Amino acid sequence: MLHPLDPAKEPRFVDTILEWRATWFLARLALVGAYLLGGIVKASDWQAAVAEQAHFGMHPAPLWAAITIAVELIGPILILWGRLVWLGAGMLGVFTLLAAYTANAFWTMPAGQDRFMATNAFFEHIGLIGGFVLAALVAERERRRA
Repeated sequence: MLHPLDPAKEPRFVDTILEWRATWFLARLALVGAYLLGGIVKASDWQAAVAEQAHFGMHPAPLWAAITIAVELIGPILILWGRLVWLGAGMLGVFTLLAAYTANAFWTMPAGQDRFMATNAFFEHIGLIGGFVLAALVAERERRRA
């Protein structure tokens, strides 16, 4: 007897969603949307972008603001384009790790609500890095099948 959740017996609607051509694009958009929006917002308000970098102790702040904007725009575009996904995912993965380390250093905080929130944010960022790795893996498998 097969288990009710046997992958060979997945519901038809799940198979339909996974095979729908737009699913791959929409999943990538969901993964990179916040970065793309962040890059657009920072590019449209340079002074705020520089102030944000200074707030996190990144000096020279204008250089780090420019790097952040470039990564937040180029990385998502590569992933959404579906070409050089590994590069876009790598850019965003490294950026996310550095941002998590810089902005959510929970290990330096005393116990309490701020540490709790920083810990959650740090590990959410680690989860995003896993999403970038998965996006690169899926793109590479698709490329090899073509």
